[in-house]
Amino acid sequence: MALLDVSNLGISFGGLRAVDNFEIHIEQGQLYGLIGPNGAGKTTVFNMLTGVYKPDDGKIELDGKNITGKKTIEINQAGVARTFQNIRLFKELSVLDNVKVGLHNHHPYSTLEGIFRLPNYFKVEKEMDERALELLKVFDLDKEADFLASNLPYGKQRKLEIARALATQPKLLLLDEPAAGMNPNETKELMDTIRFVRDQFHMTILLIEHDMKLVSGICEELTVLNFGQILASGQTSQVLNDPQVIKAYLGE
Repeated sequence: MALLDVSNLGISFGGLRAVDNFEIHIEQGQLYGLIGPNGAGKTTVFNMLTGVYKPDDGKIELDGKNITGKKTIEINQAGVARTFQNIRLFKELSVLDNVKVGLHNHHPYSTLEGIFRLPNYFKVEKEMDERALELLKVFDLDKEADFLASNLPYGKQRKLEIARALATQPKLLLLDEPAAGMNPNETKELMDTIRFVRDQFHMTILLIEHDMKLVSGICEELTVLNFGQILASGQTSQVLNDPQVIKAYLGE
């Protein structure tokens, strides 16, 4: 059974069919790519998978559990985390506190314990500090733990967003164009980091990109979207040699 099993997913906006009959099946531990030109519907798919949009039809199953149409918080608690094309950090918080935000679901204390600073509050905060620092070390961000997130360089902000997503202990990590705005050196470093995350955390990753060359170097399987419909899907080498993909996506 696939970890993520999506079938016949579709949504319309104002009578326009934005995504139609989308399906994808991702096994545990895969690094899977979802590619297509700008406006192809990639982020719309992510928004349906994470509860930002409610699909008009179709089914989304995560690890055998139907999460179709659930609220974002419920989908996150079920095991789906994501990053965004436009980085969304709590920029007024420290690097450490950004990661701790993602840890709260798994290290709870009551409102009463927090208000009155009861012993369990300090115990939980200490555990979260330690776990957050562990994650920051993975991304070589531990030395900036006390920095404001807004003061990090762009590439490190990207890494922090991934670290915060991992703090929620997801089964599936969705990355929405994580290399957007990066220079070639930053992009190479990020791709190495994504591979490391998959291997170190045994993480299943679905990666959105429009840069086919970038995705082809990291993903084992690809699905290509064009105008909200699947153009091709399968092993990366096969998809890249599909005449439809070459014609519609590469413009050749």
